[in-house]
Amino acid sequence: MEPGPPQTADRSPSSRVGSLENPEVVEDVPGHVIPILQREFDDFDTESTRFLSGELERDEFTKFRLKQGVYGQRQPDVQMVRVKLPMGGVTPDQLDAFAEVIERYVPLRKGHITTRQNIQMHHVPLPDAAKLIRELGDAGLSSREGCGNTMRNVTGDPRAGVIQGELFDITPYAGAYVRYFVRHPTTQAMPRKFKTAFAATDEDNAITRIHDIAFLPRLRDGVRGVEVRVGGGTSIMPRTAPTLYEFVELDNGDYLRVTEAVVRIFDRQEWLRANRARARIKVLVDKIGIDAFREQVEEELRGEWVAERDFSLDEILFEHDEEANAPAKLERYASPNGDVREYLRFLETNVRRQRQRGFSTVEVKVRRGDLTPEQLRGLGQIMREHSGGYARTTVHQNLILRWVRDEALYEVWRALSELGLGEAGADEITDVVSCPGTDSCKLGITSSMGLNEAVQDRLVQMQLDDRLTRRLHVKMSGCPNGCGQHHIADIGFYGASIKVGEHTVPAYIAHVGGSYEGGEVRFGQRLKVRLPAKRVPEAVERWVRFYEAERADGEEWVPFVDRVGAQEFEARVKDLTLPIEFNLENMSLFVDWTKNAPFEVIRGEGECAV
Repeated sequence: MEPGPPQTADRSPSSRVGSLENPEVVEDVPGHVIPILQREFDDFDTESTRFLSGELERDEFTKFRLKQGVYGQRQPDVQMVRVKLPMGGVTPDQLDAFAEVIERYVPLRKGHITTRQNIQMHHVPLPDAAKLIRELGDAGLSSREGCGNTMRNVTGDPRAGVIQGELFDITPYAGAYVRYFVRHPTTQAMPRKFKTAFAATDEDNAITRIHDIAFLPRLRDGVRGVEVRVGGGTSIMPRTAPTLYEFVELDNGDYLRVTEAVVRIFDRQEWLRANRARARIKVLVDKIGIDAFREQVEEELRGEWVAERDFSLDEILFEHDEEANAPAKLERYASPNGDVREYLRFLETNVRRQRQRGFSTVEVKVRRGDLTPEQLRGLGQIMREHSGGYARTTVHQNLILRWVRDEALYEVWRALSELGLGEAGADEITDVVSCPGTDSCKLGITSSMGLNEAVQDRLVQMQLDDRLTRRLHVKMSGCPNGCGQHHIADIGFYGASIKVGEHTVPAYIAHVGGSYEGGEVRFGQRLKVRLPAKRVPEAVERWVRFYEAERADGEEWVPFVDRVGAQEFEARVKDLTLPIEFNLENMSLFVDWTKNAPFEVIRGEGECAV
């Protein structure tokens, strides 16, 4: 029976600093959830040097590299570095550290917030990647198991601890979960990646239904617990996660015990490893049903391995009193002078009252999820002056400031505006979500980032002020996989192509009527249309205007989609799908957004399942 991960830190002088038994970072400091091990950086230096000198085979190095969060790109000789931010938590000093390594090692000079609450940096040469992860490690940031067939970044509601209606703060338990499973022997080479989410309330801002395993807070006779869901996911076989258990206790570590049983079962499914595209736990749950899977979990929990583990939370619970670091009330605050329409719009869309009186959260709308070094440093300074010590990224590629005094909201908005980050409309129709697509991903077919920019520009030009229209969500992926969350968007797209003789047009396939708000997930209807990429913004405008013109009084988007049917949406864009002749007049249609060369489908093998 393999040993469980050590759960305590040996403080004896003989224990080497930087070992798993004596990690360098164990304090409950926001942004410092994952223990930092210096020896892992040493190993990365050694192995990357061996690979570059030809001493180490590519496949072996790739497996090693992925566990360190360094991912190969479609562009040769450069890497993407994915830094994990459990629950999205990040400190001002860490934002400064991101800014410094981006200036030093990242040619695109930006960090990218992902739909998994990570921060990615692209086009980094391998020797620089080794330096980058070491320097971020000095700031308490870890890329460990950011890629590969591992326990990926643990996501959660970015307002956990301050959101209205929560039973208790789930954050400490999510932190313990991260610490228990990072570097765990069972989670290093599973059939495929494994994604976890912790909701804060039944509003489910963490979108638990699309995760491999997820947790929602529950109270039973004063005892803290969670509802456990297993078997969700998007991609080519979208499934919503059913409930495995209605109540599993937290403080006694039972949720860790149940999760390890689930992971052990998943890890033994050799038949899943044969097909990388379907090697997810959702396939197993879908095949045998949640009741049969629960029986397997019960049987697993009777195994001898349980007695060999320490599920106690004593050494791993992530406890931090954020309120104690909330900014003190000042004698004077700046106030608006003159036209306040933009500020009032920002208050309406980006600010939510905390359950703690006198404080609010501020959602920073980050266009395409991209932040420059100047913006990262500026955000860090705003956090130092006006927040409770740290921020959290969101699954919609934004960033949320917490514990902002209500009196300081105008000053925060003004400071954000100076950084180019004061735009209203967070999590509304103009806040478009996308994966990186062909900008970096080997699996990408189209430039989803380029389309994101084009669609946002069109939506802003439309000057939409209708309340129901503004609530729509537009999301896109550069391929059929779900990284851009297109399955659950009101209007979603994934990358495809159209063959025109010897030439190819970049294209997208649309979905309408998906949703994820209010605690339930619904996958959108796939339309039987293939739209050239350059015509997608026009299609979006037509569908939005169709909705505004034809809906019943107060009718929301999803009921409208169901009532009018998919064929009506297809009919509205039929002319946009007509065959295209390759000639000088139509040449732009054969070039993808933000690109300057004729489009080609160049799709490599992704490294997620290496």
